[in-house]
Amino acid sequence: MPIMFDGIQIGVLAAYVVLFVPVGMADWSKNRKVKGCDFENLGSGDVKDLLNGSWVVVAGDSQARLLVQSLLSLILNEKRMGMIMKDLFKRHNDYEIVVDDIGMKLDFFWAPYVVNLTNLMVGFKQNRTYPDVLVIGARLWHMLHVNNASDYDIALENLRSSVVSLLPFLPELSTDGPVTGFVSVRSPYLFWLGMPMLINEMLNTKEKREKMNDKIWHAYYGALHNNRILCSYSGPLLLLDI
Repeated sequence: MPIMFDGIQIGVLAAYVVLFVPVGMADWSKNRKVKGCDFENLGSGDVKDLLNGSWVVVAGDSQARLLVQSLLSLILNEKRMGMIMKDLFKRHNDYEIVVDDIGMKLDFFWAPYVVNLTNLMVGFKQNRTYPDVLVIGARLWHMLHVNNASDYDIALENLRSSVVSLLPFLPELSTDGPVTGFVSVRSPYLFWLGMPMLINEMLNTKEKREKMNDKIWHAYYGALHNNRILCSYSGPLLLLDI
C-alpha cells in the first residue's frame, strides 16, 4: 500500500515524472541505457495505487491533451480507452473523467494561451479548490498567432504570480479586518509541460514555417527559462521536458 498523507499518495510526484511522460509519451523504456541504469519500472497497478483518490488537472493545448491520453492509457483498459477517445479529442474542448475503481478525477482544460492558464489559477484560488496534481503548458498558439517572445515572457510572469498564490499556508484575509489566521492548504504537485523541438519541414502551412522557425522557437525557449516560473530558477513549476 502506498504511504498516505492528507489523502494524497506521497509517490504521486514520482509517478508523474518517472512514468507518465517518459514511458507513456516517449516510450524510452526500450532504450538500452535506460534498462542498464536499474531505474525502477512502474506498471499500471503502481500508477493506480499512486493516484488513488487524487484530483489531476492538465491544462494547455493539444500537446497537453496528448499527455492526458498517455496518462489514461496507463490506467484504463483498451476497451474503455477506445470508448473515450472521441470525446477526449473534441477540438478546442475541455474533458473530464472519473475513474471510479481508484477514485481518481481528471480534468483537462483547453487553454492554448498563457492567459487562459492564469485565469484557471485565479478560478482555483477564488473557489478554494486545489488539485492534487497540476500539469500546465502553453506556447504553440502564442508563437503562431502573437509571435512575440517578450509578450510571452510578461504573460509567464503573471502566470507565475497566480500559481504561487496556490501554495500552502495562505493567509485567511477578512474584508472587515486584519489577517485572521492561516489556512493550511495541502501543496499540489505543480508541473510545466515543456515543448519538443519543432521540425520546420514538417509544419503543414507556410505561415507556421515562417512564424515557428528555429529563431522564434529559441526566443520562446529563452523567455521560459529566463522567467522565474520553473523550479530550476526558484519558481513553483517543475519542468517536464519531453
